[in-house]
Amino acid sequence: MTLQLWGILAVVTAEPPRWLTAAQQNAWIAFSGVLIKLPYALDADMRAKAGFSHFEYLVLSVLSETAERSLPMSRLASLTNASLSRMSHVVTRLEGKGWVSRSTSVDNRRITRATLTDAGFALLVEVAPGHVDTVRHLVFDALTPEQQEQLAAISAQVLERLDPGGEWPPHETRRIAEP
Repeated sequence: MTLQLWGILAVVTAEPPRWLTAAQQNAWIAFSGVLIKLPYALDADMRAKAGFSHFEYLVLSVLSETAERSLPMSRLASLTNASLSRMSHVVTRLEGKGWVSRSTSVDNRRITRATLTDAGFALLVEVAPGHVDTVRHLVFDALTPEQQEQLAAISAQVLERLDPGGEWPPHETRRIAEP
């Protein structure tokens, strides 16, 4: 017996699928909306305020919080969930603006490192307060302190499933304390 769902041919097995409950469906639909809308809102805001993408901000931010403000390109790509090709293109753009430099690792000549320049760090210092304001407005101002704690706990549990190796947040950049 076969079943067609959204143009995809599926084989029906003897065991019925575990459909979402009504509560799970409601949670999933709301969460899906956040997954779709939040990245766009953050990107549009960053482009309007600073003239570059939220992903570029993420790359600069990750570099800023590492020792020597530098990481191997492969590690930077992994931490930002980007392909090496995408990371190479982004770093090329950031290099062109003088915010990042690329160099060969002194320990292993096969490794290329991306390093945040002083100009890139100064840019982050300038742009970060506006980004924090946007994150506060879009996410935290809509939640009570208790809901913020719940969001942290729920996100950590889901992240554990998505990232069982515990790569995020990067060990190089973990910060828990308030500034």
